[in-house]
Amino acid sequence: MSVIRSTVTGCGSFLPEKILTNGDLAKMVDTSDEWIVQRTGIEQRHIAGEGQFTSDLALEAARRALESAGREASDIDTIILATATPDNTFPATSVTVQAKLGITHGFAFDVQAVCSGFVYAMTTADAYIRSGLSKRCLVIGAETFSRILDWEDRTTCVLFGDGAGAVVLERTECAGTNDDRGILTSHLRSDGRHKEKLYVDGGPSTTQTVGHLRMEGREVFKHAVGMITDVIEDAYEATGLTSDDLDWFIPHQANKRIIDASARKLGIAPEKVVTTVQSHGNTSAASIPLALDSAVRDGRVKKNDLLMLEAMGGGFTWGSVLLRW
Repeated sequence: MSVIRSTVTGCGSFLPEKILTNGDLAKMVDTSDEWIVQRTGIEQRHIAGEGQFTSDLALEAARRALESAGREASDIDTIILATATPDNTFPATSVTVQAKLGITHGFAFDVQAVCSGFVYAMTTADAYIRSGLSKRCLVIGAETFSRILDWEDRTTCVLFGDGAGAVVLERTECAGTNDDRGILTSHLRSDGRHKEKLYVDGGPSTTQTVGHLRMEGREVFKHAVGMITDVIEDAYEATGLTSDDLDWFIPHQANKRIIDASARKLGIAPEKVVTTVQSHGNTSAASIPLALDSAVRDGRVKKNDLLMLEAMGGGFTWGSVLLRW
């Protein structure tokens, strides 16, 4: 009996031109390249220019994903954009991207799950495709986190960067086995009790300001590895697959120490782990599609490879997507 799968047919990414190195940051706050690299693995990050918005980054990533998929914008019936840094409180940034792509049919909306946003958006798109509500979906993760950083707080401003990544997901009839191309299983979690550990201290309803990102770094690190492995083990249980079956582990790029610790706990070989945190920093919802596109473009990810995507973000939110390329 055949089943409907959501298959990735193309991907793309975009990074702003401006690069901020650890050396540049050392001139702004009391920090050093050695300190940042030792604790995070980050060497540089990209920063959006003046007048360059989240929708602009998202648009470029979307265009590249469409080109990769061999599709026109008019082929898309759904846009789901994951972001915690929208252009405006409303309308949704996805609608701005929809208009700039010249799409006047279908529907578009944003998803807000911070660093887990892309995993949430992929899972949502998969549900829409499998239910018949969508046929061809553009899923985007895009952020301008530089706009919500306190550039005098050395514990947070060194961690984040700006960027965008996107994929095209299409409805495909498959055999219903683990050999199918497309999303095999997804698992999402959240626990609002941890809000104070990672949040932005502003918003329309509370302070009527944008606010700045605040984080209890040690607490986030302490919870991250356990939460990440939890949803990955759920994916294994749902499919009968194991870490040995994976071709690539593409985690949220928050911190190299978290990535390495998660891989060790799950028994994933280091050579299977895709890392871009050193050159991108933490780009929140954009980090997984940026890393994915990087690995596709350089030839590491190939057709029929088995990929594990995972992320954890403020809230806390966390989730995994297991898919065959």
